[in-house]
Amino acid sequence: MTAYSRDKGADAGSTRHVGAAASVGSLNGATMKKFELKVFISNRNSVCDECHEELGPKAWIFLAGERGALCLDCADLGHLAFLPSGDAALTRRATKHSKISAVVLKWSRGRNRYERQGVLVEEEGLAQAEQECLADAELRERRRAREELRRSEVDQAYVAQFAARVRELLPGAPPGREKTIAEHACAKYSGRVGRSAAAKRLDDEAVRMAVIAHVRHAETEYDRLLGRGFERFEARDRVAGTVDEVLEKWRPKS
Repeated sequence: MTAYSRDKGADAGSTRHVGAAASVGSLNGATMKKFELKVFISNRNSVCDECHEELGPKAWIFLAGERGALCLDCADLGHLAFLPSGDAALTRRATKHSKISAVVLKWSRGRNRYERQGVLVEEEGLAQAEQECLADAELRERRRAREELRRSEVDQAYVAQFAARVRELLPGAPPGREKTIAEHACAKYSGRVGRSAAAKRLDDEAVRMAVIAHVRHAETEYDRLLGRGFERFEARDRVAGTVDEVLEKWRPKS
């Protein structure tokens, strides 16, 4: 076939070797290593050298050495399914589970080389590979969900401990306020005081800082002052007396 002479000439030797290895493997079963068959996507009009069918441009061709360039049906590869490149795990498993497979290559004029487009594999092998990859994805999802639940449970336990410590230090706080303070201070990834190492030890000073922050926002004019353009530390100074008064009310009575 003259239309594909460049591709044919470049790979004729390797194709003859591949074809022979594949036939020996079919005789000797699993004892022979499965060689990598190659299918080429033509960049121009092509004709099958065996059935003489006009394949047109972008034909998929197998180079069979002395037999020439064959269409997939004449090369006994027409029953295979095409799996595009992109999923390495699926490709590896589909190839593994297929008794016969072929790499699909296309000539790149820009890069002056053949580039891999995907693989041809058996339908059964592809189906088995898809099931295995799906099982892996489900396994990863279940593992992620378990880990997320575990982290959530750990954080909830920590929030409960933090809230209990707030209530212990400030028994006069309104009901439920300790939970509000703890959930805000201990929010994951927030960088707030409740996420610090000291707070996780339930250090009194760290707990007190979380309470002060809550009181400043919930019981004073602090946010309103910020909205009027006051600097943060100036606004804190202005509400410090109110914060102290609230904390004094919440502290245990001697």
